[in-house]
Amino acid sequence: MGIVFLYAALLAVIFVALSVRTLLLRRRLGIAIGDGDDPRMLRAMRAHANFAEYVPFSLLLFFFVEVAGASALSLHALAASLLAGRLSHAIGVSRVDERYAFRVLGMALTLAPLLLAAGFLAIHAGHGAA
Repeated sequence: MGIVFLYAALLAVIFVALSVRTLLLRRRLGIAIGDGDDPRMLRAMRAHANFAEYVPFSLLLFFFVEVAGASALSLHALAASLLAGRLSHAIGVSRVDERYAFRVLGMALTLAPLLLAAGFLAIHAGHGAA
């Protein structure tokens, strides 16, 4: 056990990087709160917020999958997909001249492991109830 811990640590570093980037941009643009109608600020905020919206729940599901006894390879695949997806999405959504392909790939690599983890847990719960 501990695979989810590794990815939680890696994702925390990315979260801090997105946080610092948003804070530095706020300082540079002189925007204390909100986006100040600046598309750069809005995009930095959304990249940061979107990360915060998906990662905690994903890690919780992955932890349950790990505790339920999934293989190490399965856990690495789920978590690596999330990691790559969150990086790709942040790259895509952060730029005013948006890289839409990065955003789409990022969401696919984020949502697929969520669904796979949910399916694994549902099946595991079904076997436990029998």
